Amino acid sequence: MKKIITFNDVYLAQTATVVGKLESDGPIGGSFDIFSEDEYFGKNSFEKGETEMCRLCINTLLAKSGLIASDIDVALGGDLVNQCVATSYAAKMFDMPYLGLYGACSTIAEALLISSCLISGKSVSNALAFASSHFCTAERQYRFPLEYGAQRTPTSQNTVTGCGAYLLTNKKSDIRIKEGLIGTIIDNGITDQNNMGAAMATAAVDSIRSYFAQSEYNSDDFDAIVTGDLGQQGNAIAVEMLMRRGLNLRENMYDCGMMIYDLKAQDVHSGGSGCGCLAVVGAARFVKQMLWGSMTRVMFVGTGALLNQNSVLQGNTIPGIAHVVVLERT
Repeated sequence: MKKIITFNDVYLAQTATVVGKLESDGPIGGSFDIFSEDEYFGKNSFEKGETEMCRLCINTLLAKSGLIASDIDVALGGDLVNQCVATSYAAKMFDMPYLGLYGACSTIAEALLISSCLISGKSVSNALAFASSHFCTAERQYRFPLEYGAQRTPTSQNTVTGCGAYLLTNKKSDIRIKEGLIGTIIDNGITDQNNMGAAMATAAVDSIRSYFAQSEYNSDDFDAIVTGDLGQQGNAIAVEMLMRRGLNLRENMYDCGMMIYDLKAQDVHSGGSGCGCLAVVGAARFVKQMLWGSMTRVMFVGTGALLNQNSVLQGNTIPGIAHVVVLERT
């Protein structure tokens, strides 16, 4: 059974975001710290470009925090490239202990949960949680080489080119990580890799329901319940499933995959996806609104589709997972 984990003295000190051009051209493009018009980020391959994007993001976070790498007790990061090499290669450039994570698009929520556990348990004083994805590295790994020019279905999503980093600490700040809930894997029998929103929707519903079944709060106590990247298709499924189970979240449920792009003007089909989706939108939109005082309590629901390039070819279904992280103004 999933149980709520309550954290003691875990605070969000700073965030940083780096994105690509398509993301910077979207509705919240002006809220990101850095954007690059070059999808290679000055390197000679997409994979090296994603590593450079991660390096820029970590550097930006350290600069905004007034810290150097050796001040960080532990870094936790992950991405979608095989064996998480994008974040690992970035982390090797810095003098800090590192834990590589993989939770698909839920990775930033996983990193925040583990970081919070380490700080709350007094194992470390601070932690750097980060996650990245890149459209070009993900496309040629999970689907087709970009040169192939394959047609995409309406339910498909555009992998976000972006990296988001969060500095957590035991020193009091304006925002605390109050509690969290570790998800369980839910398999809804979806086999279409171009409909990952449907694969993840049931997991999101399961974790949200599990949280409210145990919590002192109800849904109206949250200014925003933010899913990672269900996209239009998955979001519609999740909202409908929650409605049928007595949770009306139409007014305060948001999906980062639907927010990062202009779904009418930009050719992204059902919206955005990828490890970077919640990582950058969560920091650039919702954390900033909390700092401005326009939001008091926000729930991040990191959603992930647990597939690889071979599992679908072998006829396997696509399991989903969703982790909950609750942020609260102090």
